[in-house]
Amino acid sequence: MNQSYEMMYILRPDLGEEQVDNAIARYKNLLQEQGGDQIDIQHRGKRRLAYEIDRFREGIYVQMNYQAPGTHVAVIERTMRLSEEVIRYLTLRVEAPTEGEEEAPVAARAETPSVPAPIPTRIETTPTEPVATEPEATESASTEEPEATEPEATESASTEPAATEA
Repeated sequence: MNQSYEMMYILRPDLGEEQVDNAIARYKNLLQEQGGDQIDIQHRGKRRLAYEIDRFREGIYVQMNYQAPGTHVAVIERTMRLSEEVIRYLTLRVEAPTEGEEEAPVAARAETPSVPAPIPTRIETTPTEPVATEPEATESASTEEPEATEPEATESASTEPAATEA
């Protein structure tokens, strides 16, 4: 039974256009010999690598989607591993949707955002009760000497007559 596969491989960036075409044709023919069909090849072009691989900073990306029996994976990956043209490869088995589950149409996929919403950097909150704050008291306490407290002020303002100096 044939399974659906997706293979991405990266060719050396110093290959000429003719060498790239020959490598793509070689792997396509190898797939056909192994029983692969419905081969769709997408030449993605030269791109910068996320990290250096074998002293290369760039690579030529090629993606192949196809259907083939599972026995072909070992053969084609062995050929790529031994080739000096290929610096990296990855083969994935694509799961077909189950009967009750259908793939979303292209228009529906376009409406869903591919980037998550940004995280707010400052969250505004409104207090539920008014908060009594005295900004002047906090500023004066830190820069000046503390003022006289209530008990001292009541002693000087007592009901007894103040002594007068004569």
